[in-house]
Amino acid sequence: MDHSTQGTASAHADPFARAHLPPAGLWPELVFDLPELHYPPRLNCVAELLDRHVAAGDGARVALYGEHEQWTYAQLQERVDRIAQVLRGPIGLVPGNRVLLRGTNTPLMAAALLAVLKAGLVAVPTMPLLRTRELATIAAKARVDAVLCAAALRADLDAVPDLPRVVHFGTPDGALEALMAEAPATFEACDTAADDVCLISFTSGTTGVPKGTMHFHRDVLAICDCFPRHTLRTRPEDVFIGTPPLAFTFGLGGLLLFPLRVGACAVLLEKPTPDTLLQAIGRYRATVCFTAPTSYRQMAALAAGHDLSSLRETVSAGEALPVATREAWQRATGLAMIDGIGSTEMLHIFISAAGAEVRPGATGKPVPGYRACVLDAQGRPVGPGVVGRLAVKGPTGCRYLDDARQRDYVCNGWNLTGDAYEMDADGYFYYRSRTDDMIVSAGYNIAGPEVEDALLRHPAVAECGVVGRADDERGQVVEAHVVLRQGFAATPELAAALQEFVKGEIAPYKYPRRVVFAATLPRTETGKLQRFRLRQP
Repeated sequence: MDHSTQGTASAHADPFARAHLPPAGLWPELVFDLPELHYPPRLNCVAELLDRHVAAGDGARVALYGEHEQWTYAQLQERVDRIAQVLRGPIGLVPGNRVLLRGTNTPLMAAALLAVLKAGLVAVPTMPLLRTRELATIAAKARVDAVLCAAALRADLDAVPDLPRVVHFGTPDGALEALMAEAPATFEACDTAADDVCLISFTSGTTGVPKGTMHFHRDVLAICDCFPRHTLRTRPEDVFIGTPPLAFTFGLGGLLLFPLRVGACAVLLEKPTPDTLLQAIGRYRATVCFTAPTSYRQMAALAAGHDLSSLRETVSAGEALPVATREAWQRATGLAMIDGIGSTEMLHIFISAAGAEVRPGATGKPVPGYRACVLDAQGRPVGPGVVGRLAVKGPTGCRYLDDARQRDYVCNGWNLTGDAYEMDADGYFYYRSRTDDMIVSAGYNIAGPEVEDALLRHPAVAECGVVGRADDERGQVVEAHVVLRQGFAATPELAAALQEFVKGEIAPYKYPRRVVFAATLPRTETGKLQRFRLRQP
């Protein structure tokens, strides 16, 4: 068990990341019970995920399929090494510097991400849908030193003030591609410590102020050696496919790290829809699929027209999996879905079940390597049949980047995920609700206060309160309760205008799908908004 850094010398010349970890006393307890989680003190995760396979003679195996290309492990290694040379050479970065990444799911985006880690830098991936305001907050909080951005996604980034050097990629005359062509074709992995930070993944908290979750090189391997190894039972002949962006830790694991760990391959789709995903499963003979319950629900209705005979396992995460969706998918495909709960703070899935272990309505049991329990309001473990706060510990855990909310997430060594769960007598965990104001819609986490902030920038809005409303299709939808300023009429046209306004201010998926006009909002005597009353029918 390990409550702090290992004390090995960091490879980081720039000490920012380690200096901004939470104090050791606020860390969760880390557990390394499994033999496969005993990593050496010096470790670069990309050397293990990529270089090891080429050194073992597997360089000719396919690693990544893009929509117009396929790369072997040797080809992926060469591109990763050239980008690493560019980062450490012409761009002039030193180990520990942060690199913001922005792109859709393509082989080059994957190579750029791996190159940042291999070079001893810290990756700060951002979702393609984020807008200027959100990107500016992330860039400032992580104090990024360079940016790699797909040319097709540059518009919102171009408006961010005071950015460091931005290098674009993904076009025939891409600046990154030109630099790669001039760079050496090999790069020796930076001799990083196992507990050097390599990834800062941002999540939106309930206040709408994003939290940076800091992960080590050993954490990247740990998530590969728990859920996929023991629950998915991944193998080299697997072909992974799915919809989550690589900037989501759900997508980063399922569509890049997990396949590379076992020498398998992944299909990266730039703009997946339920129909194009089904087509691609048949075309690439995919065996493992990762997507959210909403997608499975839509795909179940379309499955009859597609060849899904290659599929071995389908993984659902990102939001609670309705029993009806699980049943509809099994009727359509004959496959028993693997449900899972993970979090950006924990990096990936820590409770799940597969095959004969699946129990209807339950998320599952703790994945080998993790422990879980349900805590009451005083932080004490409770027995079966009691709803309380889900608490987890394992080889990964919450370490926020310079954020006072660390104290809220970690309690007595446990990670508190913000979910209300109930455990049964057999140790199965059942999701009941969120314990905070996070809205989970179609697999996306949406902070109500962030949507409120966007709405309040519209001249018609005097006050607003945003909550999640249960929805059969999306799990929850964003519902905005709006008090208008004098001179504005509550019309369907204004509701539509407010929705469009929010789409222009923050990522479009966060817009309120329902707008309710109200004369007043429920508040406490001290003026605090009572969101629980807005949630009442």
